[in-house]
Amino acid sequence: MKFNQKSRLLLAALAIALLLLPFATDALLGRGWVRIMDFALLYIMLALGLNIVVGYAGLLDLGYVAFFAVGAYCYALLGSPQFGLHLPFWIVLPLGALLACVFGVLLGAPTLRLRGDYLAIVTLGFGEIIRIFLNNLNAPVNITNGPQGISMIDPIRIGGFSLGSTHELLGFTIPSVHLHYYLFLCCTLLVVFVSLRLEDSRIGRAWMAIREDEVAAEAMGINTRNIKLLAFAMGATFGGAAGGLFAGFQGFVSPESFGLTESVMILCMVVLGGMGNISGVVLGGVLLVLLPEALRNGAGPMQQALFGKTLVDPESLRMLLFGLALIVVMLVRPAGLWPSMQRRRELTADDGVALQEQNTAYDSSK
Repeated sequence: MKFNQKSRLLLAALAIALLLLPFATDALLGRGWVRIMDFALLYIMLALGLNIVVGYAGLLDLGYVAFFAVGAYCYALLGSPQFGLHLPFWIVLPLGALLACVFGVLLGAPTLRLRGDYLAIVTLGFGEIIRIFLNNLNAPVNITNGPQGISMIDPIRIGGFSLGSTHELLGFTIPSVHLHYYLFLCCTLLVVFVSLRLEDSRIGRAWMAIREDEVAAEAMGINTRNIKLLAFAMGATFGGAAGGLFAGFQGFVSPESFGLTESVMILCMVVLGGMGNISGVVLGGVLLVLLPEALRNGAGPMQQALFGKTLVDPESLRMLLFGLALIVVMLVRPAGLWPSMQRRRELTADDGVALQEQNTAYDSSK
């Protein structure tokens, strides 16, 4: 891909902005918002993984958070006092991604003939099964510590450099949340790069053919079974990697962090941003992480300014406003905030396009 001078300048400006963003956010909004940005990058990784399954292959997955849980618990079990193992980060993270990939294949294999609502119900059940297992694997042998979760997880350590503590670099003090931001940013950019390469590959085109018409894709010689399994495996791998990063960042995991609400939220990021469009998925991930936090901080003061007192619990009002915002956006922009070109054409076809399709269908029937 060739870039002109203007594109190179824009990319350079974007890179500088991303590098300075945690420091600017810390100075203007506080360190808590830098931590929220870290979570936003993790959710973008999850949304990009789910975009492979839902956006590219058209397979509705409501249990995607299970792969997030598998990666997080793999990191927690192998990098904490739970089993007395403290394996290094560069071993634990790939193991978590690989284990999540295996679980993705295990989910995809028995669901190859399912579509639509039936596939959604099965994947929903799979996600709940994983959460319930993690919640109950504390007896008769304590593996996951049950609902109490696993604590004292080793921080992310690359070589002798720990991201769990503050460091001095070139006279600048870099807190832990800033270091995690840069690591998560690198991982997110890597996932974006892989997604772009997959989209333009033969595999990506095969996924999209299955999404549009699985019967026609199979008739054209596409091995739909292997291609669908590959979609589940690739999406699960990204989810497992994000889970490992989450465990190292939090230092604590519990089954409550991997409920159905998380799966629905990740799916909303893909649908709201624009299914199949990487830029739209990134936008959806950023908005759906930052918007609830902005509403959390603004719901109370907004009521005080309007009514002089708090009439509704800010947490309940936050979710109400968040739900209304999602409904309005989907009514106004049914293809998402930043849809792919193909999706936009499907939902906004003008009369000329419709007439051309009718004439083509008429001609082919002669």
